[in-house]
Amino acid sequence: MRFVIVTGMSGGGKRTALKMLEDAGFFCVDNLPIPLLEKFVELIAMPGQEISKVALGLDVRTDQSFQDVERSFEYLEQNGYRFEILFMEASDAVLIRRYKESRRMHPLASYEGGRVEDGIRRERKVLESMKKKADYVIDTSNLLTRVLKEELDRIFVRNEEYNSLMVTVMSFGFKNGIPSDADLIFDVRFLPNPFYIEELKRLTGNDAPVQDYVMGFPEAEQFISKLTDMLLFLIPNYVKEGKYQLIIGIGCTGGKHRSVTFANELYRRLKNQGNYGLTIQHRDIKNGI
Repeated sequence: MRFVIVTGMSGGGKRTALKMLEDAGFFCVDNLPIPLLEKFVELIAMPGQEISKVALGLDVRTDQSFQDVERSFEYLEQNGYRFEILFMEASDAVLIRRYKESRRMHPLASYEGGRVEDGIRRERKVLESMKKKADYVIDTSNLLTRVLKEELDRIFVRNEEYNSLMVTVMSFGFKNGIPSDADLIFDVRFLPNPFYIEELKRLTGNDAPVQDYVMGFPEAEQFISKLTDMLLFLIPNYVKEGKYQLIIGIGCTGGKHRSVTFANELYRRLKNQGNYGLTIQHRDIKNGI
C-alpha cells in the first residue's frame, strides 16, 4: 500500500493536491485528527483490504494535537508502516494575497488578533518539523494548476525520480519593477528594442517575427548559450542545498519583446535537462503598449 500524508501551509494547495490524487486513484481523507492516525493506518492496512493507495490530509486545524505527530510517525515506522510526506508550500506574500482574495480567515489568525500575517507566522512555526521530515516539498507560489498536476503525476503515478526544486523562468519589464521574489535577475536591454520597429511594435516575444529579430543578433546567441551553461551548473547545486524554488527573472524595458523571447528560449533549453520542475511566466506581456 502506498500511503501519502499531505500537509503544508494553509492556502498552499493541500486541498487541490488531494483532489488531484483522488483523481489519480488514491483514497483520500482530509483533516483526520492526529490521535486517530494510528488506528486509521491499522484499519486500511488490514489483510484483505482492496485499497492500495491512500492520501491523508493533515493541517493546523488540528494544531492542538500536532505535538503528538512525531510520536505517531515513530509508532508507524516501528510497526513497519511505510509513508511519504507531501508538503505544500507558498511564500508569505502569495498566501496573504490568496487569503485576501478569498476573504477567508486564516485558521490560526484568531490567536494573534485576527491578522493573516500573524496566523501565517504561527503556522510556519507549528509546521517547521513537518516540513523538515517531508519527502516532497512543492512550492505553489508561481505554479499553474496544470503544472502542479504534472508534478503530482510524475511523483505518484509515473513514480519518476523527484527533487523538490521548482524552477520558474519569468520575463518582466524593468519599468514595472523587478519581481520581488526573483532569485536571479538578467538584463537583456543590451540588445536593440523591437518596440521601435513599426511592424514588430504590436507583437510580442511569443511571435516568430520578434523572436527572429531578437535572436538574429550574434550577441543574443552568445548570451543565451552562456546563461544556459551557467544555470545547468547552478541548478544541481541548488538541489544539493535543498532549495525548493528558483525564480529566474529575464528583464527588458517593457517586458513584451526581448525578455519574452529570451525567457522562451531559456525555458526550451532547460527543459528535460534534469528532474527538477520547470515552468514559465510572462509577467508584463499583457500590459498596455
